[in-house]
Amino acid sequence: MRIGRTVAAVLSGLVVLVGAVALRPAPTPLPETAGGDQALAERVRAVVGEERPAVAVAVVTADGTRTATIGAQPTDRFEIGSISKGLTGLLLAQAIERGEVTEQTTVGELLPLEGAPVADVTLQQLATHTSGLPVQPLSLRQAGKNIWHTMSGANPYANTLEQELAEVRGLPLDAPPGTYSNLGFELLGHALAAAAGRPYPELLRERVLEPLGMGGTTVPTGPAQLDGHDLVGQNANGRRMEPWAGEAMAPAGGVRAGVEDMARLAQALLTEQAPGIAATRPEASFGDDRIGWAWITSTTDDGRTITWHNGGTGGFSSWLGVDREAGTAVVVLSATSASVDRAGLALLEQGV
Repeated sequence: MRIGRTVAAVLSGLVVLVGAVALRPAPTPLPETAGGDQALAERVRAVVGEERPAVAVAVVTADGTRTATIGAQPTDRFEIGSISKGLTGLLLAQAIERGEVTEQTTVGELLPLEGAPVADVTLQQLATHTSGLPVQPLSLRQAGKNIWHTMSGANPYANTLEQELAEVRGLPLDAPPGTYSNLGFELLGHALAAAAGRPYPELLRERVLEPLGMGGTTVPTGPAQLDGHDLVGQNANGRRMEPWAGEAMAPAGGVRAGVEDMARLAQALLTEQAPGIAATRPEASFGDDRIGWAWITSTTDDGRTITWHNGGTGGFSSWLGVDREAGTAVVVLSATSASVDRAGLALLEQGV
């Protein structure tokens, strides 16, 4: 009888999934009108495609900054996803400069993880994805959230810091070096916040956002902190996705920003005036590339060196790249999960 009930439940679930697939919406196309630089907007359409509800782009050169927005206002905020890790990297470089931590400071010295394997992981290992931590906590609870995210568009990263620490205490450190770890950067950001004696959103605002004039950028730790400037993202099939906002995830992927603020960040990285700029200098191998504190350095097929990071959430994608030799930086923000990596690289190569 128990087996019969289990089979019935599985079949019911399949019916729900099949129905969801049959009824899933189509991607929302870009609107015809654009704001900002019209020539740039036309080029953006050509490289990112039409199947996304909103996109915003900034190109920074010695001649100034050009921006274009389609389906959004310049002050509308996108989830920048893992570019948040790059901001956390800037915080690490500053904390080292201030003497608050060193590269070899361990997580256990700053967060209550006594006796856990992760307590002995250094901040350097977290910042270069060499800690042995997995992408996410390996728990049934997290697996369930991932499944529900796929089915409903719910946020799979809504943990509080306390919940995250509870899940990480028993994790083995057996992921190969170079395993990209959201969890690692969550711990890194909160460890830096503990060293500074203030919450992560406050620390980021004080040491990165305010000095760069990124006054519209936010770090929401829950949906209630969103407002009318926060766009609603879609997955690649056009389903509206819940916002990715949570206390634990903030340092790894919780920042929201508009194109004008991201252009200010790109310019500061290009001119090496960003606070904590040492974070962009390579420290370790990362596959075929090199990595600093989050920021990746790659050599293109034509021999150019670029520093970059991308981001992807349930409903958004982003890319920021800097070519210092060419004197160009590019930001691409999109309100869909479909990647914009190739589009960003194409715009950087063309310098348009």
